[in-house]
Amino acid sequence: MNFIQRFAYYLVGLVMGLFVVAAIFSGKDTRCNYFPNARVLNDLSTKPFHYSDKATLILSQKWIDTTDIRNTLKFGDVDFDKSNVPYKKGKLYVIEGKTRKNQEIIIKVINYSNKAVLEDINKK
Repeated sequence: MNFIQRFAYYLVGLVMGLFVVAAIFSGKDTRCNYFPNARVLNDLSTKPFHYSDKATLILSQKWIDTTDIRNTLKFGDVDFDKSNVPYKKGKLYVIEGKTRKNQEIIIKVINYSNKAVLEDINKK
């Protein structure tokens, strides 16, 4: 068996393997959240999200909106030195992010077992 035949068998096996992997993972909502930051942000974004009265008052101002909050919950950085502490029967997470106008913000989110509540929004 020469090199070309071995290479052809290799390619046929590779293509069949790719089809099997694609069939297994298609249709599933698989996510690879191996790092703590991604796990926390995924957990907060999959729960029903509520706003406290203080956060609603801050959101009524024009320097920030809910799109900025969603982007921070998707792309933000969790400050674990100040986070994961018990707070009002839940756990408090401090997340740093940016608005669309590139203004740095810090949001505080309380993570309960069945919901997440935005507690506070601050400019950095």
